[in-house]
Amino acid sequence: MTKQVQQLDRVIIRFAGDSGDGMQLTGDRFTAGTAEFGNDLSTLPNFPAEIRAPAGTLPGVSSFQLHFADHDILTPGDAPNVLVAMNPAALKANLGDLPRGADIIANIDEFTKRNLQKVGYAVNPLEDDSLSEWRVHAVALTSLTVKALEGFDLSKKDAERSKNMFALGLLSWLYHRPTEHTIKFLEQKFAKKPEIAKANIAAFQAGWNYGETTEAFSVSYEVKPAQLAPGVYRNISGNQALAYGLIAASVQSKLPLFLGSYPITPASDILHELSKHKRFGVRTFQAEDEIAGVGAALGAAFGGALGVTTTSGPGVALKAETVGLAVTTELPLLIVDVQRAGPSTGMPTKTEQTDLLMAMFGRNGESPVPIVAPMSPSDCFDAAIEAARIAVKYRTPVMLLSDGYLANGSEPWRLPEVSELPDISQEFTTAPNGDDGEFLPFKRDTDTLARPWAVPGTPGLEHRIGGIEKADGTGNISYDPDNHDLMVRTRAAKIAGIDVPDLEVDDADGDAKVLVLGWGSTYGPIAAAVRRIRRAGGKVAQAHLRHLNPLPANTGEILKSYDKVLLPEINLGQLALLLRARYLVDIISYNRVRGLPFKAEELAGVIQDVIDSD
Repeated sequence: MTKQVQQLDRVIIRFAGDSGDGMQLTGDRFTAGTAEFGNDLSTLPNFPAEIRAPAGTLPGVSSFQLHFADHDILTPGDAPNVLVAMNPAALKANLGDLPRGADIIANIDEFTKRNLQKVGYAVNPLEDDSLSEWRVHAVALTSLTVKALEGFDLSKKDAERSKNMFALGLLSWLYHRPTEHTIKFLEQKFAKKPEIAKANIAAFQAGWNYGETTEAFSVSYEVKPAQLAPGVYRNISGNQALAYGLIAASVQSKLPLFLGSYPITPASDILHELSKHKRFGVRTFQAEDEIAGVGAALGAAFGGALGVTTTSGPGVALKAETVGLAVTTELPLLIVDVQRAGPSTGMPTKTEQTDLLMAMFGRNGESPVPIVAPMSPSDCFDAAIEAARIAVKYRTPVMLLSDGYLANGSEPWRLPEVSELPDISQEFTTAPNGDDGEFLPFKRDTDTLARPWAVPGTPGLEHRIGGIEKADGTGNISYDPDNHDLMVRTRAAKIAGIDVPDLEVDDADGDAKVLVLGWGSTYGPIAAAVRRIRRAGGKVAQAHLRHLNPLPANTGEILKSYDKVLLPEINLGQLALLLRARYLVDIISYNRVRGLPFKAEELAGVIQDVIDSD
């Protein structure tokens, strides 16, 4: 049977099933094949916080969405064109996101009476007319997998576990994805269990062959590679890019990297990744708690290392006192906050931008710190280097605000040439700097206001360290009121004087009256929404902040040059609060706090409403 091949410019696929069905692995493997093929892509993993949520229930559904295209894209997509539903719960949890006419590939074997009742289906939706507005493909994924593995020495239960590989094979055929990468991955993953490796490969190939031979799928689809800028690319997640950025910062600063960290979702992968790279001089310390992690990192900074601690919102709260200690001792320290839905434990695997005010003010006393926020998974690499540059040059702790959406999402990343990376090295102080031959630990650089960085043990450079206020210049303990006022103002001036690039505005014709401003991970949805408005003939400008403290020097001028400024945030208006207070500009806030990123269509509607309003 000759099957038709249809050309598409983009596709959005969502794999969904129980948290034990391997949906994250399936999506990750499909993404790897897509990256190898050369498409532009963006992903959105979405999974419960429980290690093994109740099987067959709505709270236990795990999904992985992939948007891939033959052109530049910015988001994982608003709504899937294809839903792979491994059970009734996966169908019910995701059906509301599915546009009419989309494809549903449902594992009919799991649509049993018991599983249907768990999610409130009185009748099987695959057998009535309730799904008539979608194209439904009922495939016996489980039984076909078991049949394909009859020749293997596996129990029925073990064979059923490979159904995700059967689904991956079917989707790989349907969208002409390369198979070699997945086969090699399975061989390596199960190298110590060759029978399991062979079984998973057999299930994967059986899924491919099923698509090739069944009459249920008469059409396959092809999405040509994207025309990307020349270079070597790889698919990378935000956490992985951030880890690589820290390694690059270590090399470019000529400082050994020390990570003091306590595992916490969604930041733990940075610890896992850095622990693999001892050959670069990376030292990772899994501490007994959050306070020990940041204390060790600050101690490493005092000893002459690039000290880093990674965490999420609850951990930042615990680390606050030590971050304040870093402020007053004026030592370089990176605090990576991969934000998640809160407060308290909140929703650990869901994303938010709700830690900005805590990063700004969440310490006792006047203790300002610089704040840097990446805008995409691959931008986490550059943001890590920039945060390290500021920390080392200005001798200050720096908050790096990523979030769960960036951390777990992925996209193609062009590997930079080493020659493209900035030199961020600074010299240690090795000799006394006082007029009388003494060492003055708080005698500052006239340009940066940074104090000397003297490694302990350097002869003649002994000095006091600690949280009690120090005298300007000498560093002696001081309770003098005027000295304290001077030191507080000097530390604030140091942060305010950090050199950050001007805010750039994308305003093609220069005559837009509405500016859409964003920060952090909202970049993709905002930019995609702006594209939609412009394609429809609307005029709108866009700007995105990477540096949140200090803000770029031209921020106020830009905000005041537009009639209206719209600021979407995944919080209740934290940056809007800061901008209104500082620049007296009537920011229009758009806020959603659902644990999910914005959708481009949603923001396009909001932007159009602002343009149309009087």
